[in-house]
Amino acid sequence: MDNQARWGIVYCPKYMTQRRHKFWEKVERCLLEKKVEYDFVQSENANSVERLIMMLINNGYKTIVVVGGDSALNDTANCLMSVEKSVRDDIVLGLIPNGVMNDFASFWEMEEGDIERQVDWIIKRRVRKIDIGCIRYTDKEGTNCHRYFLNSVNVGHLSDIMNLRQKMRHYFGSRVLSFIFSFVLMIFRRKDYKMDIKINSDVVKRKVMTVCVGNTRGYGQTPNAVPYNGLLDVSVVYHPEVLQLIEGFYLFVSGKILNHKSVHPFRTREVLFREARHAPVNVDGRAVESIEGPFRVEVEQEVINFIMPD
Repeated sequence: MDNQARWGIVYCPKYMTQRRHKFWEKVERCLLEKKVEYDFVQSENANSVERLIMMLINNGYKTIVVVGGDSALNDTANCLMSVEKSVRDDIVLGLIPNGVMNDFASFWEMEEGDIERQVDWIIKRRVRKIDIGCIRYTDKEGTNCHRYFLNSVNVGHLSDIMNLRQKMRHYFGSRVLSFIFSFVLMIFRRKDYKMDIKINSDVVKRKVMTVCVGNTRGYGQTPNAVPYNGLLDVSVVYHPEVLQLIEGFYLFVSGKILNHKSVHPFRTREVLFREARHAPVNVDGRAVESIEGPFRVEVEQEVINFIMPD
């Protein structure tokens, strides 16, 4: 079978209920109408995505389409970065958003449910090489580890909030409601963490509430970040008062969070966390609980072929 032209599609259902078939039926109908040649596999759970993506890569598919959200995209990006550059350079990544969190799709102004246009974009194959971030750390067994990300790494209090927001999205089914609920909890559960961070020639050595290192908008915390300039945006947030948090909520929603006086923005190729004791770490919406000691976040420029919208 020639898999050079056929799409390899991984469908990641948002909910493991009977409703999981409904979205795929819409996608399938659109693919048939547009006479797209494809093969598809469906993930059984979050842990099966990487296995399925590697299966498509190893079987020679050159167009891999993720029908899913940020977690599935993160797994796909890590699979692509695990193969030889010569293999990765021949593969393009397409996206049809269908996730609990669709922040990477939101950056490209891709709306969930706009299936026909998204299929048309993949057919047109308008490709751009995009950057990817990487966190490098040592785990509790002393093993050197790394994890790639498309959106952001969050360190500190908002990492907890991001984990909570993802859970709340399951219940509310709305990005806005899940954020509002998480924000209210943030007011009453504020924490500070002692950090020692090196960003370019600057050193932040003090108590910090949260740090976001964004390859894209970082779930709203690095609103000016773009995945094609070879740089990461960093927002360091010191402990705000309650009234400042309310102001911060308004600025966050309006995309002006960097105007808040408790937020200190940077732009860099690398961030070194020399100390972030007891601070939770979140990579593209997933908690990383095995980090021990210092860790580094960096960017790799123009390494993944992504199919852009018009």
